[in-house]
Amino acid sequence: MTSTIKPNKSVTLPAPWYALDPLWQDEGVGIQQGLPHAQLAPAWQMLLLGDGSPTKHLQLLTGEPTEVDVIDMSLIGMDSDGAPAQIQLIPGPRLRRQVWLRTSSGQRLAYAASWWEASHVDEYLQNRSLPIWASLARLRTELYRDVQGVYYGHSAVLEAAFEQTGPFWGRHYLFWHHGQPLTLIYEVFSPYLQRYLGAMKLG
Repeated sequence: MTSTIKPNKSVTLPAPWYALDPLWQDEGVGIQQGLPHAQLAPAWQMLLLGDGSPTKHLQLLTGEPTEVDVIDMSLIGMDSDGAPAQIQLIPGPRLRRQVWLRTSSGQRLAYAASWWEASHVDEYLQNRSLPIWASLARLRTELYRDVQGVYYGHSAVLEAAFEQTGPFWGRHYLFWHHGQPLTLIYEVFSPYLQRYLGAMKLG
């Protein structure tokens, strides 16, 4: 994985982030109504399509605290960064953060990239080593999680990092606060979670 790139006049390209190469994706009706169970098992649908905190769900599933390894904080300015189209709703200049979500014993469970208005990120992520949910909960920030897209696909980087064979399920969503988009988040979950949630697909 790449290390954090610090702002430097001679460096104009941020570190990469890791989107899935999708075999299938849905940015419409399936998100609202749910997917056929043969395509995605009910327990996995609750994780992917529900509006609860994934970091809290992971902690409840594993019985261990969910911890964060921050692997990138890149200033990307007004660049669209290859992110989902909803990045245009996040005011610029922007900052992109990438993390692993893992158990306290070290098992990686998920990857996340998020995009923030750079001038406000310190307001909401006062301790950048905490999961976003924990940071915002400390501030008593009221949020609405608005799932915008679901993906099933491959990533060689994430396969190596998770030490799990793909394909993987992922999603992206917006956090809304006081009627305004606060951050855009793209998450991919490790198949390791099948030991808690059962098989990803029933068919």
